[in-house]
Amino acid sequence: MKKIGLLILFVISHQTFGQSLEKTLLWKITGNEIKETSFLFGTIHITCKEELPVKVIHALKETKQLYLELDMDDPSLQMAMMNGMMMKEGTTMSSLATKEDFRIVDDFLKKQLGLSAQMLNSIKPFMVSAMLYPKMIDCEMKSVEEGLVSLSKEQNEEIYGLETIDEQLAVFDAIPYEVQMNELIKSAKNNLEGDKSEIDLLFETYQSEDIEAMITLMRTSENEISSKFETIMLTERNKKWVPRIISIAKEKPTFFGVGAGHLGGENGVINLLRKAGYKVDPVF
Repeated sequence: MKKIGLLILFVISHQTFGQSLEKTLLWKITGNEIKETSFLFGTIHITCKEELPVKVIHALKETKQLYLELDMDDPSLQMAMMNGMMMKEGTTMSSLATKEDFRIVDDFLKKQLGLSAQMLNSIKPFMVSAMLYPKMIDCEMKSVEEGLVSLSKEQNEEIYGLETIDEQLAVFDAIPYEVQMNELIKSAKNNLEGDKSEIDLLFETYQSEDIEAMITLMRTSENEISSKFETIMLTERNKKWVPRIISIAKEKPTFFGVGAGHLGGENGVINLLRKAGYKVDPVF
């Protein structure tokens, strides 16, 4: 039933956005005052392998610097992330749940992470959920970004971020803590079964390189953070990134790697760049 609903919404999304975007994760950016071609690539933050497609390796070799969502090479990144994990105004997970639900989460976290909910009580629930990602996949967790960073270092190229860690962490202050906690409770109650199913579908969709289907997948997700907060998670960030991408691409041929969910849709990076007068063409 869920797959039928996904198919229906996928068809609707294609009608809404007009001409469908081609099925590829790699796009080249040219036009206006861009003198040398830059590339835009859709990444996935959780994967079982970090090997890069040949076309991506070629694109990296044709550019002179790498821009990810964050500067993954910044030695202060981990400390800054740790500092931004806490909820504001003294909010705690126990204050966002009933006693029974907090007990369920506590038992669940002890089983999965070896940590009590009380120890993590002040951390944003989304961050606690992120700690569970390795438990959702049947392999050692990697990311496409790791592969991009590794190759860029081999080429002695600089690595930068389109946004600061503070900007990214602000997203999870804008999404109500109650919603984040409710998702953590759901994960605890179904012992990650729903999360594992969604991750499997995400992997399958990513491998198909269908970026419009990825948008539809997010909008039909049973996780309310994905399905109800597209404006905060994607749209607002895309609109901030596009002027930065344009400015950077004018200065130097650049490889931009951002989450694949940011590429498609009416307010995706591809469409926003085209609206700004730039050519964004698929690379197969």
